[in-house]
Amino acid sequence: MSRTRPPSLEQLRRYAIARSLFAPTTLPQAIRRLGFVQADPMRAPARAQDLILAWRVKDYRAGELESRYRRLAVEEDCFVNYGFLPREHLALMHPRTARKPWDRETQARAQELLAHITEAGPQHPAQVQALFDHGQVRGYWGGQSNGVTHLLDGMHYRGLLRVHRRDSGTRVYEAVQHPPQDDSPAARLARAEMLLDMVLKLYAPLPARSFGYLGTLLRYGAPHLQPEIRLLLKKARQRYPHAEVEGQVWFWPADEDPRSRRHRPHESLRLLAPFDPVVWDRHRFELFWGWPYRFEAYTPAARRKMGHYALPLLWGEAVPGWANLKVVDGRLQCETGFVGERPRGAHFEEALDQALAHLSRFLGLEDGAGEG
Repeated sequence: MSRTRPPSLEQLRRYAIARSLFAPTTLPQAIRRLGFVQADPMRAPARAQDLILAWRVKDYRAGELESRYRRLAVEEDCFVNYGFLPREHLALMHPRTARKPWDRETQARAQELLAHITEAGPQHPAQVQALFDHGQVRGYWGGQSNGVTHLLDGMHYRGLLRVHRRDSGTRVYEAVQHPPQDDSPAARLARAEMLLDMVLKLYAPLPARSFGYLGTLLRYGAPHLQPEIRLLLKKARQRYPHAEVEGQVWFWPADEDPRSRRHRPHESLRLLAPFDPVVWDRHRFELFWGWPYRFEAYTPAARRKMGHYALPLLWGEAVPGWANLKVVDGRLQCETGFVGERPRGAHFEEALDQALAHLSRFLGLEDGAGEG
């Protein structure tokens, strides 16, 4: 426990917003500063990675990350979820040992595909499918999926392939070899420490419960380092600054001070993706804003309370409600919902209009936006 006066919950909230929603910068700098940008294939009206970057990259346009991917020192890979991260971070997780080993038949098929891609160069799954037919397999979320696509995905996860580019959203793969890593106990512990540092850097400040949960999610990106990660989480109070605030123990990076007066969130209004670092942690969200935000895209329509892809409305330090967006006849349409009454006065309406105009430019729409 720090000997200095602990921050208040209001200071923690202000710090969380200001440190994550930094002044817009270049695309490479934004990715480097975040350390990880979670990806999601759903467009509502843009993919999550683009909505996250829309507020952090100057003049960013939807799809820009995908179109510039080959020229950037970033990689599509797994961390606590699937997304984009600076290329140098791969060495913390690769060579990756999957929790479920392949059987001999699957290993043989993977080696056959790897030999082909190594010789032929970057390959679209359809090109591979034309030469290798592995039938249908059970998909990750149930149902059936293409056997070749499923195997390519597994090869990517195990570090045999990397994403070379995307064609209309489909991953095009090329062969890759990750250098061997020092597997000594000290080196493994050091990599685990850096991964936890990345988690805290991205999502701080974090309640202890959330920090522990994110540590378990690292089993996705670094399943082979789980023993070290669990050990470090038990010693978190020895490694990171922390304080008890309103019954919760909170953690933040060693070189930051949540009480600093420089943490002043912008007074503008921003519509945040469900996976934006500011709102990703639903437990923290409720501690900060006093109401439960839910992602309902996979909830039956009749049971939804907020909508298919509700975006929290961050207005300065407040989150009074949410919005659902869609493009109709070339115009951005917005349907809002509020926890209590809709904020009154011209200031809120002007802030919402400016946010929608920003997102219209981001989407490449010429005709502006409006509420439906």
